[in-house]
Amino acid sequence: MDHSNKLANPQNTIEVLKKYNFVFQKKFGQNFLIDTHVLEKIVTAAGVTKDDFVLEIGPGIGSMTQYLCEHAREVVAVEIDTALIPILKNTLSSYDNVTVLNEDILKVDINKLAQEKNQGKPIKVVANLPYYITTPIIMGLFESHVPIDNITVMVQKEVADRMQVGPGTKDYGALSLAVQYYAEPYIVANVPPNCFMPRPNVGSAVIRLTTHKEIPVQVDDEKLMFRLIRASFNQRRKTLVNGLNNSPEIHVDKEVIIKAIEKLDVSPTIRGEALDLQQFAKLSNAISRMQA
Repeated sequence: MDHSNKLANPQNTIEVLKKYNFVFQKKFGQNFLIDTHVLEKIVTAAGVTKDDFVLEIGPGIGSMTQYLCEHAREVVAVEIDTALIPILKNTLSSYDNVTVLNEDILKVDINKLAQEKNQGKPIKVVANLPYYITTPIIMGLFESHVPIDNITVMVQKEVADRMQVGPGTKDYGALSLAVQYYAEPYIVANVPPNCFMPRPNVGSAVIRLTTHKEIPVQVDDEKLMFRLIRASFNQRRKTLVNGLNNSPEIHVDKEVIIKAIEKLDVSPTIRGEALDLQQFAKLSNAISRMQA
């Protein structure tokens, strides 16, 4: 592929932005990727082929969209910033397999999109997201049970770390458990600030989340389990019993909590951060069965 004419070449990005007098919007957390190697890594990690329908979130000026169009069967790119729509019309004009939606991804019916564009088969999602909204978007995709093959996203380095660690590490938390419940995380590449325009203040990483064919734990009540997980990490310094007992989200007698923890064969003074996904599922099932 000839890189010289690619948008991700910094010179070309600057030219496009100048031509359209584009102003970076702080509220959208915009950082455009200006590194062709990283773009190639993302497309390769996502495993995009001509059989694939790809949903891209936050195309910006279309640097990654161009790569996706060349590799995928069809691309739908969702961009919230109206100022970028005329730019995308221009930068993507030579591709006939792309649709740009000027919408907020949190309001798009992605299930309907997968049905229309991919006959309900699992889609691939690629995104370079503003960091403050990464988690709600990823969790929204998983929780709405959209058929997804994998999600390959650029995130803040520490968020990528958090997504893939296990108990006993300081980054371990509700996000780690939620991501690992739905998917297998794999860090594809670390990306330094100089690969973006403007430069962010933090390091970034590309992480691929490959959806589990089958959820790895048996849990009766998914919502209860996630409430327990959130409550136990909300007060990290407290024991699991007290963390759950003090949580306004958990309406369960202390006796029930103590009995349920006994069933795990762990110390009664254990902290929530010491439990793994299997144990949270077991705890959740014990509580819901005692209350049934």
